[in-house]
Amino acid sequence: MNFNFGEVLTRAWHIIWKHKVLWIFGILASCSQGSSGFNGNTGGGGGGDRGGFGQPDLPPEVMRWFQVIEQNLVTFIVILCVVVLLIWVVTVFLGTIGKIGLIRGTFQADSSAESLVFGQLFSESTPYFWRMFGLSLIVAIPVIVFVAVLVVGLLLFVTPLSVSSGSDPTPAFGLAILPLLIGCFCLLVPVMFVVGMIFRQAERAIVLEEMSVLPSISRGWELFRNNFGPIILMAIILAVIGFAVGLVIAIPFFIIVFPAMIAYVAGEAQSSMPLILMGVCLCLYIPVSVALQGILIAYTESAWTLTYMRLTKPQANESVTPLEANA
Repeated sequence: MNFNFGEVLTRAWHIIWKHKVLWIFGILASCSQGSSGFNGNTGGGGGGDRGGFGQPDLPPEVMRWFQVIEQNLVTFIVILCVVVLLIWVVTVFLGTIGKIGLIRGTFQADSSAESLVFGQLFSESTPYFWRMFGLSLIVAIPVIVFVAVLVVGLLLFVTPLSVSSGSDPTPAFGLAILPLLIGCFCLLVPVMFVVGMIFRQAERAIVLEEMSVLPSISRGWELFRNNFGPIILMAIILAVIGFAVGLVIAIPFFIIVFPAMIAYVAGEAQSSMPLILMGVCLCLYIPVSVALQGILIAYTESAWTLTYMRLTKPQANESVTPLEANA
């Protein structure tokens, strides 16, 4: 099949540049993709080692807080679990709606829509949420089960070796586990890559062709099987683009963190000013990095949507698109 990669990549950029509301949906979509992972790596390493390796000399108020937590440990654990669950629900919802909005917005923009309104696009995306969420579960659950079974199997397999090997089970453990780990990893990587490609097509089948979950998976597999070359090549191109842009986004983090840590160590941890300046700079740059990552996601998702639309475009002179056919 003669697939014009240049047209798709250029058109995707023109769409997200003209309709900058898609950047917001890209930021929302990043909630479910871990794209703000820098946030978790910039906050905790700074100021906990100033007192050496002994018992830290904490203020009485802090010690009282620790005592309260220790006395109500179960309550705090329950509260923590509830908070984590609520955060997970919100991020899954926003991430899913963001991805749906990008798919619909790209389709409408490619169909000559002059403007995209955030509220309208958001409300139009909500009816697809449960189908997209169900699709994610169908993909995620087998992976979780596979990893869990692998871990349990390894534990059951290693325990007898540990007992029979006496006080030093490490050699037996390594010899027994290394080939299995290598084999499972080599098998899992290509399988997950193929599943990911089918998953991307299935998402667009749900939104653009109004399919339910299982038919969308069948549609995704059919499209992947019949267009193996273009889809694999598009995945490679977008992966290279994503890696390059992600590296550029990450450079300011290294510029901020490394000099501050060097200054802190060079000063023998006598002053917290380098860490304070680092924290301030990170707080200023994190929103910028989130916005840039949102633009990147908007671009890649738009490119995948255009790829789907070009691969499913009716032949001859027909101009009917999937959504228009169901209108």
